[in-house]
Amino acid sequence: MLSLDIEQFMLELKDGAFKNVGPSNKQATIKMYDVEGVDVREYGDKRVKLAFEDEQGSEIEVALFPEQARAVAEGLELLESESELFD
Repeated sequence: MLSLDIEQFMLELKDGAFKNVGPSNKQATIKMYDVEGVDVREYGDKRVKLAFEDEQGSEIEVALFPEQARAVAEGLELLESESELFD
């Protein structure tokens, strides 16, 4: 399941094209549940891409710099050692 919440978001549809309406101060929150697929790969010369897909084919991709990817890996290792979640 993919949940997308975009604050202060409005589009105009004109002649078959979407156009932003209003100021460019929008914020978005995306949440994905029931992830079926996960992929980790290099992205360009300097980043790591994490890709997630749910059972309905919705996808989220996140590009991280190596230090950010390491922080995710360290956080998972810490959670695995301290939490009963992985038992």
